[in-house]
Amino acid sequence: MDEADIHRLDLLTVLRLLAEEAPLESYEELLLRAGQECSAAEWLRLEQAVRLAYVIHASQDRRRQREDALAELVDTARDMTQPHDLGELLYVITRRVKRIVNADLACIGLLDDDGSLSLRAAEGATTAIVPGMRLDGGPGQQAIAVGAPLWTADYLRDTSMEHCPHADEFARAEGIKSLLAVPLIHGDSALGVLFCATRSVRRLTPDEIGLVCSLAALGAVAIERAERLQDARSEVSELELDGFRARTTVARLEQLGDAQSRMMSLLLSGADLDTVAQAAADALDSTLQLRNPAGRVMTATADLPDLDDTAVAKTSWEAHAQRTSVVHSEGTWVTPVLAGAENLGFVVLRPTTALVGEDQQTLRLVTQTFALQLLLQRGTAVTQAPVHEALFNELLALPSHGSQQARHLEQRLNDIGLDLTEPHVLLAVRPEGGGYGRAMVWASSYAHAHAGLKTVQDGCIMLLLPGTDASTIARSVGGELTAMLGHPVTVGAAGPGRDPGDVGRLHEEALRCLEALTTLDAAGSTASLGDLGFMGLLLSGAHDVSGFIDTTIGPVLDYDRKNSTELAETLEAYFATGASPSKAAETLHVHPNTVSRRLERITALLGSGWQQPGHVLDVQLALRTHRMRAVLRLASPDVAHS
Repeated sequence: MDEADIHRLDLLTVLRLLAEEAPLESYEELLLRAGQECSAAEWLRLEQAVRLAYVIHASQDRRRQREDALAELVDTARDMTQPHDLGELLYVITRRVKRIVNADLACIGLLDDDGSLSLRAAEGATTAIVPGMRLDGGPGQQAIAVGAPLWTADYLRDTSMEHCPHADEFARAEGIKSLLAVPLIHGDSALGVLFCATRSVRRLTPDEIGLVCSLAALGAVAIERAERLQDARSEVSELELDGFRARTTVARLEQLGDAQSRMMSLLLSGADLDTVAQAAADALDSTLQLRNPAGRVMTATADLPDLDDTAVAKTSWEAHAQRTSVVHSEGTWVTPVLAGAENLGFVVLRPTTALVGEDQQTLRLVTQTFALQLLLQRGTAVTQAPVHEALFNELLALPSHGSQQARHLEQRLNDIGLDLTEPHVLLAVRPEGGGYGRAMVWASSYAHAHAGLKTVQDGCIMLLLPGTDASTIARSVGGELTAMLGHPVTVGAAGPGRDPGDVGRLHEEALRCLEALTTLDAAGSTASLGDLGFMGLLLSGAHDVSGFIDTTIGPVLDYDRKNSTELAETLEAYFATGASPSKAAETLHVHPNTVSRRLERITALLGSGWQQPGHVLDVQLALRTHRMRAVLRLASPDVAHS
């Protein structure tokens, strides 16, 4: 085409501009030139052609926009086929729809299980969007109800649209005017709503609404797929977790079987409690203590100094009542050791990690193992009981110290590991209720465990045990047997003795002590002759007056001898004046403060309970006996002669 054709002012030029997709400014320039160079009729015909060209140009723009939107829709569909979790997919949809219709804001609300609509994703928001914000009762619910898209050019002014406080507040905050709500429908189910909005009044074309509906249909399919995929992943994760738990359970059960085999092997090999306890603690990765019914530690893998024994005892009662393990405190368990209905004690366990189900099974196995071992020890003790009772009875019948029979009996005692040249005590035990047979079996087991002897005489259980403190041992035996039987026992104690020939004397003193407790209406308590004070001196076969004085006021007498003081004389004056410090001061010709200081010193020497009714009589008797012995020594011819 030559230069002249290009600048011609006719219809052909208009067609050329259309073919070249020239901008609208070129048509306006053509009309201006035609107005200067053409006739009115020619200009009018050319102006009509330009107007038709404008229509064709607009149609071409719409077609291009539709093609671009369809291409965008195809890209969106392709993007949705990629593996996304639900959150990522929702943001892909909102970004695409915002771009396709050139919106300012796009968001998605999904229906919850209770039917409420909540905001889940937004693109283009300028305010703080809170995921899960409720959109009930607004245009979203209205679109779901009618099952078709709803749109408005000015939402807040449109009275035909449903309004709700949350949606209106959100629209005001974002400055929303135009709004389109399209339901996300998959099959017969509504999944939620797709929103797109602009911040200016705008009328959407049918093509734009159709594109958003197409994208909503694709999005509904993708959302359903993503939800199913998410459910499948959750199920897979749960199955993997179940598999891990199963493997862990199998491993723990194997460990449980190994622990059971190891502890049974230890039992069959005759291992002691310490060895079994250590094996149990290793199996549970814990610190373990086995305690008897009275709470005394029988064996332990380590100390637990922070435990309150009184509180542990209360927890053990609860554990025995429920016949199961009980949490004592954070990280500490108490488990009963039972043989049928019989209480054999309890286990205190402090694991390094929390106990799981299989660990608790191991703990039950441990308590069963301890129960078996304690029963086996008891069976051994019961089997040996006749022989030991015969030895005990022979000791009680020994005629004198140093006899041939005594030496022979001492050798037999050494053969079973009992050396009566070492300190020993004798207890007379009388249960005050039922269960006498159980008490005898327990006593056999106790004597066996403590390298002692047991016999029975006239309804009383006699125990000969190593030790120096008869009172303490009596309280221990009384406490444990009371806890086991569930009712009180009375225990009379004597000792210590240091020769096989002392056993007969200790036996008589223990029985006297038992009878004294009964006479004093103190059945169910424990005491030695030393605990009975002056009455114990009267009941004692040896009548150890010096021992009584030393036990009762010995510290005061020793202090006077070492410091040349007059504490004993002050005590005598104090009692003689009716326990009046001021009157005692007058008798002693000293200041009352001096008497008060001396009484404080006496309290420090004898303990705070020396003025209690149960002890003050012994102090007075000891003082009078000491004074009488001093007078008798002065009156003795040997003393006078010297």
